[in-house]
Amino acid sequence: MPPDPLPDPMQAALIQARAAAEAGEIPVGAVVLGPDGSILAAAGNRTETDSDPTAHAEILALRHAAALRRSPRLPDCDLVVTLEPCPMCAHAISLFRVRRLIFGAYDPKGGGVDHGARIFDALSCHHRPDIVGGVRETECAALLRDFFQDKRQ
Repeated sequence: MPPDPLPDPMQAALIQARAAAEAGEIPVGAVVLGPDGSILAAAGNRTETDSDPTAHAEILALRHAAALRRSPRLPDCDLVVTLEPCPMCAHAISLFRVRRLIFGAYDPKGGGVDHGARIFDALSCHHRPDIVGGVRETECAALLRDFFQDKRQ
């Protein structure tokens, strides 16, 4: 019998984001959901911890899910992330062939989905997932806003 799907996958992503903030990372969290809705992988940002500017939550979660499935593509999986992915992560989402992208807060400055580069609208983009933005947007945005406000004090 498959595991019960998580009723609110964004909550799991928020848990990852909060853990990242506690570690001094920008609070972004991501989870990859398998075809049955169960969590295959979860991660928070680790750019500072890993000294790696590509260690965004989305990349880490997608890599882990792909490794578990032993496949570079995740066409029956969904990615849930607390912030609109940047252009790097959006392109990775396309390369992993993710079925659906669900994100929380919009990122007018650094986003690559609905803002900025709009990676999925580019002619060079080979795969465009279904996109659902603004899920628990207020909560996701508040986490980021509070983190940066604390940093400025």
